[in-house]
Amino acid sequence: MGRDTGGKCKRCRREGEKLFLKGDRCYSDKCSVDRRRYAPGQHGQGRHKITDYGMQLREKQKAKRIYGVMERQFRLYVARADKMKGITGENLLRMMEMRLDNIVYRMGFASSRNEARQLVRHNHFLINQRKVNIPSYTVKESDTIQVKEKSRKIQRINESLDTITRRGVPSWIELDRENFTGVIKTLPSREELPAAINEQLIVELYSK
Repeated sequence: MGRDTGGKCKRCRREGEKLFLKGDRCYSDKCSVDRRRYAPGQHGQGRHKITDYGMQLREKQKAKRIYGVMERQFRLYVARADKMKGITGENLLRMMEMRLDNIVYRMGFASSRNEARQLVRHNHFLINQRKVNIPSYTVKESDTIQVKEKSRKIQRINESLDTITRRGVPSWIELDRENFTGVIKTLPSREELPAAINEQLIVELYSK
């Protein structure tokens, strides 16, 4: 399976903002975006005129990097979003947000989406009492996600839950921290989806 093996901090610097790819490090004074606010590489500090296509491309790359999705899979999400009722861009973001790896991250069971993917693949979670180990699995409204009984002593999960107050839990998720359980109360509205992504630029890019 393909994956992006490039440096995580370089990806954030290339987009010019924090994508929170390295968990707690992104909240510390070690964050590369705070220390070097320019793109990586020898031409990173130069002035660049960006075209409309360049803006669309950067927005697409940003969304892919935030959710950890490769190009082929991202294209499939865009195609599915276009066929659904409603606004294509919002449908796209909502589908990305409802991936199991992202939900595990949002509930605070992992400090980053990359860590969440690894935990999901290692069979640490149940959905409605059934084992699911597919990071791209689409979680639905009213689904209950919980950490398996045997996995509740894992240090990484507990350390992440200890810092969830700093990151916050979305209003559309109900978290029972004591029982390592979360419930999807409702599907997120656009106001509850990442404001840093301009989904309309992504739709325009793929509509050409």
